[in-house]
Amino acid sequence: MLRSLYSGVSGMRSNQTKMDVLGNNIANVNTTGFKSGRVRFQDMLSQTLANAQGPTDENLGGINAQQVGLGVKVGAIDTIMTDGALQPTNRDLDLAVEGTGFFMVSQDTDAQMKYYTRDGAFYRDYDGNLVNAGGYRVLGYTDESPDVPTPLKILNTIDAVDAEGNPIPALNEDGDAILDELGNPTYVQVDLQTFSIDGSGIISGVYSDGKVYTMGRLAVAKFDNSAGLEKVGNNNYRASNNSGTPVVGSANTDGFGIIRQGVLEMSNVDLANEFTELIVTSRSYQANSRTITTSDEMLQELLSLKR
Repeated sequence: MLRSLYSGVSGMRSNQTKMDVLGNNIANVNTTGFKSGRVRFQDMLSQTLANAQGPTDENLGGINAQQVGLGVKVGAIDTIMTDGALQPTNRDLDLAVEGTGFFMVSQDTDAQMKYYTRDGAFYRDYDGNLVNAGGYRVLGYTDESPDVPTPLKILNTIDAVDAEGNPIPALNEDGDAILDELGNPTYVQVDLQTFSIDGSGIISGVYSDGKVYTMGRLAVAKFDNSAGLEKVGNNNYRASNNSGTPVVGSANTDGFGIIRQGVLEMSNVDLANEFTELIVTSRSYQANSRTITTSDEMLQELLSLKR
């Protein structure tokens, strides 16, 4: 009977953990890019009362082992990495990866500490830096860094270039180059009019000279086991020992998904499934508590044998 008491306790404890995960899923039903969790149970070690016996020469058949289970435990808490639905927002810096891949962000300017996210709600700060809601810099490729992801910028003002791609020097009325206070030549400046981001993550800006300038390309990453990523809050993940090394590249190439502009990926939480699991978990918790009270009643009957 004492075994049944502890089995009931293990069942209540495990179902409480499952209820915590379900509650977190439901709380994040409207969280951009959120991936739901799932709890799986496993039975605990069983106590063997009698070992199994094989058939004997006396024509006796085999006998199965007699085992009493000692309860249940949480075997795994999985992260379900299925895609969420895409919700149109018509905002230029709302992006989503349709398919495989994560946006890359960093909390430092040299991009040493990298995080990965499916939340593509980005912003521009006053200096033109492309950042997320937490101020982390969005990483990508530029002309200065074509191979290593670096923080991206969408500048309001840049140097104009000629047909060969060379900066156009600023001239005074006499046709002489205008120099700055350090004696360096200055160049003609053009202002940003509008910009767009295509399916490959290329950021193109139209400036006041009517020309289209490429300001960079968003970097995306994928993992052999994306379910092994660790959640670190703020819709961000980090690589773990079981996620594998990130493979970094560009969208719409080498198996990476396509970047969609003007949409956000919604949570993949299925409320119908969550509420069904909520009912099952509640009843399971109740049944385990009933196991404890019933075992207690049996112990009470035992104690009442001696009055």
